Amino acid sequence: MSDLTIDPHPLLDVQTFVTTFPQPLGEVNSSDELIALLSIDSAAPLFRSEEIRTTVRDLLRHGGFKPTGRSKPASEYLVKAATSEALTSINVAVDCCNAVSLHSGLPISVVDLDKVREPLRIGIAPPGADYVFNASGQTIDVGGLLCLFDAEGPCANAVKDSQRTKTGLETTRTLSVIWGTNALPGRAAETFDWYQDLLTGHGAMVETL
Repeated sequence: MSDLTIDPHPLLDVQTFVTTFPQPLGEVNSSDELIALLSIDSAAPLFRSEEIRTTVRDLLRHGGFKPTGRSKPASEYLVKAATSEALTSINVAVDCCNAVSLHSGLPISVVDLDKVREPLRIGIAPPGADYVFNASGQTIDVGGLLCLFDAEGPCANAVKDSQRTKTGLETTRTLSVIWGTNALPGRAAETFDWYQDLLTGHGAMVETL
């Protein structure tokens, strides 16, 4: 893929990378160690905190979006799901994303790279922008929210990724976006390092953008 462009933003500290898996995701199993990381109390090299939660919300508020209630950052949703033992294995790409996001406190998007259409860009969505985010057809209003855009419009963000670009059994290449903030210097880079280790430990190849 060609380079991804990023609009100027005073708070964003983003990490983006492409992962290529050795087989389609339907044929790659998550290790027991990875699945264990989906537990709220599992040992991990990074730890979420109230400071991280607050600064992530500040990042998403910058464009006018309100990251509360059903529109809270995905990393907060994962904490709630893991606390109630509702966070379960989906596929190795999503499991790595969820484990790292859960423990680092940073929201992360992962999309099927073969389902997006270039050019790709990160920027704030205009008022009224929305997309379907689940198989039931529910939509999210992403106006004012930092999003990943492809040629068809916004397709992922720190709250909910779009249904049309989600991974599936046939996925072999993904694009990940770690939604970090410069109010937490080095946090996004530390998160990427651990994320990369988990992916390469499952035989995947990682290429930064």
